[in-house]
Amino acid sequence: MSFLKAEWRKLIMVNYVIPPQILQKYVPKGTDLDLWNDNCYLSLVGFMFQNTQVLGVKIPFHVNFEEVNLRFYVKRREEEEIKRGVVFIKEIVPKPAITLVANSLYKENYETQKMDHNWDFNEELRASYRWTAQNHWQNIRIVAENVSSELEEGSEAEFIAEHYWGYAKVSDSKTMEYEVTHPKWKKYPVKEFIIDVDFEKVYGKEFSILNTLKPKSVFFVEGSEITVEKNRLIA
Repeated sequence: MSFLKAEWRKLIMVNYVIPPQILQKYVPKGTDLDLWNDNCYLSLVGFMFQNTQVLGVKIPFHVNFEEVNLRFYVKRREEEEIKRGVVFIKEIVPKPAITLVANSLYKENYETQKMDHNWDFNEELRASYRWTAQNHWQNIRIVAENVSSELEEGSEAEFIAEHYWGYAKVSDSKTMEYEVTHPKWKKYPVKEFIIDVDFEKVYGKEFSILNTLKPKSVFFVEGSEITVEKNRLIA
């Protein structure tokens, strides 16, 4: 049985190209930074968890909720297989029980904050995700065309969206690994976006560079049903 089943829906993915040395201390043992076209990417991602089940059980008041995370991309070679995965700098949710379980069992970096979202889907798609940091609201929002398309193989969008492994740094010598499963996602053309985030306030001084850095790309992805499988410790 999967540890977690849910839907990840309406993902706003804001992508920055940054100097790789900023991320080196966060790279888990046994993984390497995964570059696309020789660029090191860091992504701010907001979306909705829906129909969430932990070990097959829906926990009251923890079924539907927002998440915003800051993540980067790694790869791990295991025999002949190359596993492409993500590492999270921080994952923000409005539910303290989610933070407790994820940080305890998966060694992730969850934080509980006030959050909300807004969806308006008609001829155009409008979505926004908000959360607090030091009692100040942060916000990402987009306007997109209501016509979806497949992620092109080998494209920047596919690189950002299609990762099926998660890695967390437990210590300098130990790493937590878990698998995420989902079908290939579709995206919508983004027409407008607003990023109203104080990255230094939310993520610390070393990420203040993002306050003045223009995103390399912004994607709006439909998402799907997902599973998070049981984790394992690797050395």
